[in-house]
Amino acid sequence: MKKLKNRSATRTDAVMREIRAKVAKRTLAVGDRLPSVRRFAATMGVSPSTVVEAYDRLAAEGLIRARKGSGFYVSGTALPPLAFKETGPKLDRAVDPFWVSRQSLEADARVLKPGCGWLPSDWMPGEDLRRAFRKFARADDHLLTEYGSTRGAINLRRHLLARFAEDALELTPDQLLLTASGTQAIDLICRFLLRRGDTALIDDPCYFNFRALLRVHQVKIVGVPYTPSGPDVARFEAILASERPRLYITNSALHNPTGATMSLQTAHRLLSAAEAHDLTIVEDDIFADLEPDPSPRLAALDGLRRVIRIGSFSKTLSASLRCGYIATRPDWIEDLVDLQVATSFGGPSPVATEVLADVLTGGGYRKHMDELRSKLARLRRRTSDKLRDLNIEPWVMPRGGFHLWCKLPNARDSAAVARAALKEDVVLAPGNVFSVSDTASEFLRVNVAQSTDPRVWDVMRRAIDAGNRGAAE
Repeated sequence: MKKLKNRSATRTDAVMREIRAKVAKRTLAVGDRLPSVRRFAATMGVSPSTVVEAYDRLAAEGLIRARKGSGFYVSGTALPPLAFKETGPKLDRAVDPFWVSRQSLEADARVLKPGCGWLPSDWMPGEDLRRAFRKFARADDHLLTEYGSTRGAINLRRHLLARFAEDALELTPDQLLLTASGTQAIDLICRFLLRRGDTALIDDPCYFNFRALLRVHQVKIVGVPYTPSGPDVARFEAILASERPRLYITNSALHNPTGATMSLQTAHRLLSAAEAHDLTIVEDDIFADLEPDPSPRLAALDGLRRVIRIGSFSKTLSASLRCGYIATRPDWIEDLVDLQVATSFGGPSPVATEVLADVLTGGGYRKHMDELRSKLARLRRRTSDKLRDLNIEPWVMPRGGFHLWCKLPNARDSAAVARAALKEDVVLAPGNVFSVSDTASEFLRVNVAQSTDPRVWDVMRRAIDAGNRGAAE
């Protein structure tokens, strides 16, 4: 009798193990109905009573729950957290324009990210955001439940128009469109202006997602060398004459990744060349508020004839509240609105736009930015000293922002350094992910705000030393 009981218990345990495995592997997800007792009994080769016993015990554990007359379902608390090895950085991933994004976004809290492109969460105005969310929760039902309007929330657009006017960029309301993000703003522009096989011009180096996005649109990508005062103007003019690009994407201020700022002389020559060769320029102004004082802007100098200005709020307020904007010629806005409706069915979420507008127009935003700029100025100096201790030299000292573009010692390959650092849970940004010509292998982009943990420097030192030993051997 005892042996029979043990055998029955073993069969029940086997059924329970099978269900747990299906839940753990996501074969059965939250809310899914479990197989019927009779069908699963046949599958497992056990009696229906064994399956009933197993289901009852799993229900008692909270893994599944019974619905009267309907069967058993996976409960909302059933799924265990994914293990880090399933979601963490992949050591064997190709070092391409997606490398830094994927490594940074997939990393858990224990991973340090001096290679990422955003500020730490505790640097953001969390209490202002919470206050705005509480206020929004009392809003009319249509804001809580309906799609965003095609051009985006009027109060946020009004605020942006006023800010642009402060920068000598006078716009009318029909020249501004809110988008689901800064990235979507560029995507919509590419959909509008580019066709497969066209040529697009980017800086070399440039923000790696410009490259990734243009690849998606299947266009020819050409790079123009970047200097401390902006793109190499002579090369820019030569490329426009020989390649006839339709679009040029750049950061005029606090350039990503170099941190450089375009000079007024360079800006005037770029606009003259663009006029001569019928080129449209996309000026990504995402870092504008991180400047200590405004520098020359292509959009303001051009009056939005050939320049399209885009931006978002992810670097200074929240990357979770996705919202960007496009400022351009009024005759282009309607087509861009149609594209946004076709691809997103409306503008950005009212949740994002209302909360952002509340924070931006509140009294705390200017104070937040003053504190942020001051904090970053101190950290840029401190991080530069730390880098020089490792014989790593910043290419320029930016006038604002949180990126330093740094040259490694002894012609060290930054991709190899980044791979070595990743083994110790530190994500770095190797130079060639930013370079269309693959000529930045000796460079790293370092985020000063994400480099305050001493472990960053210990890991970086070991990664560089390992490479130096390997070269010597």
